[in-house]
Amino acid sequence: MNQHEIDIVKSTAPVLAQYGEQITTCFYRNLFEAHPELLNVFNRTNQRTGRQQTALANTVYAAAQHIDQLHVLVPVVKQIAHKHRSIGVKAEHYPIVGEFLLGAIKEVLGDSATDDILAAWKKAYGDIADIFISVEKEMYEQAEGAKGGWSDYKPFVVAKKVKESSDVYSFYLKPVDQNPLPTFLPGQYVSVRVQVPSEEFMSIRQYSLSDFGDQSYYRITVKREVNVAEGEVSAYLHDHVEVGNEIEMSAPAGDFVLEQSEEHPVVLISGGVGITPTMPMLKKSIEEHRDITFIHAVRTKEQHIFKDELQELFAKYPFSYHVAYSDGDVDADRTYDQKAGRIIRDDLQKWCKNPEASFYICGSPLFMEEMIKSLKAIGVKSESIHFEAFTPKMSVAVTE
Repeated sequence: MNQHEIDIVKSTAPVLAQYGEQITTCFYRNLFEAHPELLNVFNRTNQRTGRQQTALANTVYAAAQHIDQLHVLVPVVKQIAHKHRSIGVKAEHYPIVGEFLLGAIKEVLGDSATDDILAAWKKAYGDIADIFISVEKEMYEQAEGAKGGWSDYKPFVVAKKVKESSDVYSFYLKPVDQNPLPTFLPGQYVSVRVQVPSEEFMSIRQYSLSDFGDQSYYRITVKREVNVAEGEVSAYLHDHVEVGNEIEMSAPAGDFVLEQSEEHPVVLISGGVGITPTMPMLKKSIEEHRDITFIHAVRTKEQHIFKDELQELFAKYPFSYHVAYSDGDVDADRTYDQKAGRIIRDDLQKWCKNPEASFYICGSPLFMEEMIKSLKAIGVKSESIHFEAFTPKMSVAVTE
């Protein structure tokens, strides 16, 4: 882009911030009317709740702010690109998205969106799309080129289904073609694609790989969502997918992963089903003889998934293990450290002996926000804190 185009994009960024969600809502409505086949790729629940519209609006605003220094966006680009590769976004989708995004800007802003403004934004979108296409092309090639790897989706059969609690099941999945599975990094996830009988289009959800060490299967652990509108896939998996059934799955993806420095101490903090990516991180850290602190928050002892599995690991290996039961009823039969109530700053101060450790957090947005705030209050540096959320990311975080 030339300087004049850059100036136009940056000067109009506040306008797009003001009308961002109106523009993205208009964009998605028009896009799906013209290309309903894309509903096989996009998460319709995130559309209904407005999360996707908000995330896209924030991404567009962040891109506009940094259009003359796009390298600042690289961490966020990689996060989003992992999601895109996992669900099957392809290079040919970008021109379609660009056309309808520009059309939505024009529709919402009317005469205020002059030809010069639209031309500048078209150029900006093209530059940003090229970055995504390039990064995602490399990710597709890596996924397919890995030993046992594949591109897009392939069928897996349910080898075992285990009830972890009243609202959580684990599914042990093996490839139908019986090829060896590629290794993955602890913390990564897969996309599961199913045809829910009540839905016209395919449904895709992303689930962390919750086990580590045996490459003959992948394990995902799925909590039934209370909200029926948001939980159509989890309900389908719980109620209708049994041993011997097949589902489609993409290759592992994601950058919320355990760092490769084997001697570095780690603190793994999870809330509820957020324990799923920290379980493989724990097992890998044990394998590497790291200094480990494992902290888990859960409402009741009955909802504490992997409880027996963790007890067995704790009995065999030296790591610090703490559980907080927010309902106040601790489990008297267990030997790990327990507390009644929620995790507070003083707990983290007591349990996290080394503020120079790397901290990995997964749970609800509110839980992660509270943990991050408390960790910073006890002196943990921002660059030492890593977290994962499975709702669309707020890309304005790059400006922090």
